[in-house]
Amino acid sequence: MVSGLINANPVVYERKERRSRAPQTDVDEYATEQIDQLEVFDHIRDIKDPEHPYSLEELKVVNEDAIEVNDGGSLVRVTFTPTVEHCSMATVIGLCIRVKLMRSLPSRYKVEVKVAPGSHATEAAVNKQLNDKERVAAALENPNLVEMVDECLSPSYT
Repeated sequence: MVSGLINANPVVYERKERRSRAPQTDVDEYATEQIDQLEVFDHIRDIKDPEHPYSLEELKVVNEDAIEVNDGGSLVRVTFTPTVEHCSMATVIGLCIRVKLMRSLPSRYKVEVKVAPGSHATEAAVNKQLNDKERVAAALENPNLVEMVDECLSPSYT
């Protein structure tokens, strides 16, 4: 058992098999590329948990059903569920999701990231921090935090 962790023994779930999607045709790469729930999930499913050697999918922090895509409104909303209601890494996890989607999705999409209602003790504060442009920009100026985010986003070969 690892000491010092908020959730030292998380429940680990089996990963879903990746499904293939048909390629889009006649897509203007600058303006009209359409995305769907599955594509968004594929972008974030492999993000590593900051405290454990598991992906957010394996810990059921993210799942397809908690992703909303409004293509016409250029909005992607991801709701995630921390493994415990007092997770000290909830803001870091949300920041990882936001950064991954900012790097992966066409720039026309606005991204909202929030914790699931009732799943975190400081839900309102976490949601405010994750969806405030200035707070996110300030967080991404912190070299230690950027290093942590990049580590969570790095590909895993396990």
